[in-house]
Amino acid sequence: MTVHSRIQSLDLFRGLVMFLLVAEGTHLYHYLLEAAHEGTFYYQVILQLHHHPWNGLRFWDLVQPFFMFIVGAAMWFSVKKRTQIGQSSRQITQHIIKRSLILLALGVGLHIGYSGKMVWELWNVLSQLSITILIAYAIMKWSNRNQLLMSIGLLVLTELLYRFSGIAGYDQPFVKDHNFGSFMDMILMGKLNNGGGWVAINAIPTTAHTIWGVLAGKLLSTEKTHNKKVMLLLLSGVSMLVVGYVLDWTSITPIIKRICTSSFVIASGGWSLIALAFSYWLIDVKHQKGWIKMFVIVGMNSIFIYIFMNTIGHAWLVPFTFVFTNGIFFFTGLQEGMHVLNAFISLGIAWSLTYWLYKNKIFIRI
Repeated sequence: MTVHSRIQSLDLFRGLVMFLLVAEGTHLYHYLLEAAHEGTFYYQVILQLHHHPWNGLRFWDLVQPFFMFIVGAAMWFSVKKRTQIGQSSRQITQHIIKRSLILLALGVGLHIGYSGKMVWELWNVLSQLSITILIAYAIMKWSNRNQLLMSIGLLVLTELLYRFSGIAGYDQPFVKDHNFGSFMDMILMGKLNNGGGWVAINAIPTTAHTIWGVLAGKLLSTEKTHNKKVMLLLLSGVSMLVVGYVLDWTSITPIIKRICTSSFVIASGGWSLIALAFSYWLIDVKHQKGWIKMFVIVGMNSIFIYIFMNTIGHAWLVPFTFVFTNGIFFFTGLQEGMHVLNAFISLGIAWSLTYWLYKNKIFIRI
């Protein structure tokens, strides 16, 4: 595959994930759930846009794994491109280390902004991504077999730590705030996640998502036929779904996104592979790509728009536009849906910002 070749399905995958995250930043999913009546089919659908409270898997629980996975795939092509244009291994390594440090700083910085004071918190996806890309990059030149074994090893390590640490008060592997991950939060940050159950060492098991993304990127860059690539992605994805859900259904290891149990990582990794297989088949094989630009544009400035919506968008854009939305549409009698309408308007403004950046060839990358 040459430097100029591009897998457009990866652009779509990344763009869709970022579009969903931007929509979340407008509080759209929150207000849609507020407007739904509990117990209805519509309510159950909208519930899929919210994290499961503990043991279970909803669609929204897949967005972070998708993000970690697609970063791995994109990193494979990025490293390959840098190598082809003559960058040395040292230069590429320095770039990856610099990128990881910036991601860590951005992740911690977001928590400082949320808290309104100086804090040291590592729960943000960017902080965790700073670890996963370092590990995935460090083993990128290993054989596919050894990379796969490494990903499995990280899951086994996490499983053993949760099950057999034997630390008083934190020796219940799958109980919120009483597991090994919570113990490490107390060591690393001196606090727990305010009842949410999220833990910082999720970065260890979810590294598997980034490694699997690298392996998927490698597969897509081979000379195998399109059908062969799709079948390998699908078979791998389905196999992982079976393993992940069987572990959960048999109560061996419950699927818990908030502590990234091995069953969760495997099942969500399976969904990631299946989603990529479908995207690759639709876009790069069947060439049904006339509609993808709307999402690709968002993915072109993925880190920027994520930071924007979690800072300026969240704190200023959404409440600012609501002043006008409420004022202009007040007499329509749609007060109950005003926040939903405003969320869509805010989403449109945020998308327009990414479109303006795209049209002016401004791509903010780290």
